[in-house]
Amino acid sequence: MLFGKRKRVVNRILIVEDEPLTAFDSENLISGEGYEVVATLDRYADAIATLDRETVDLILCDVRLTGQRTGIDLAREARRRGIPVLFVTGAAPDNAEELVIGVLMKPYNHRTLRSALSCIDCYLAGEKARPPKGLTLYPKATV
Repeated sequence: MLFGKRKRVVNRILIVEDEPLTAFDSENLISGEGYEVVATLDRYADAIATLDRETVDLILCDVRLTGQRTGIDLAREARRRGIPVLFVTGAAPDNAEELVIGVLMKPYNHRTLRSALSCIDCYLAGEKARPPKGLTLYPKATV
């Protein structure tokens, strides 16, 4: 592709976040960047119901969610379904590399989230990806 942009791998994103302000901010930024936000949720059960009826290319998920189930539980189920997950959290679990393609540490700013999404898209397309500060990528074999 000499002069054109590569077609995105990630188009439809599910946001699962228990902090309303963070969720709202992320949703606005992501949709403003041309991604489709499938839903913005705060509970595991709602996320699973959404995955049952919608196509999702990437899940942005906090580790802590509203209710008893966690983002770790959601990451396990998403992995089983072959859907990549990016943890967006203040503290990554010890086994994160077994569950998700990466972790974006909170707090982050708009530029970092924008760069992280672009990096994840390149990474999933099999291209070299240089993560912005605060983003850790894990081997794709985890998806």
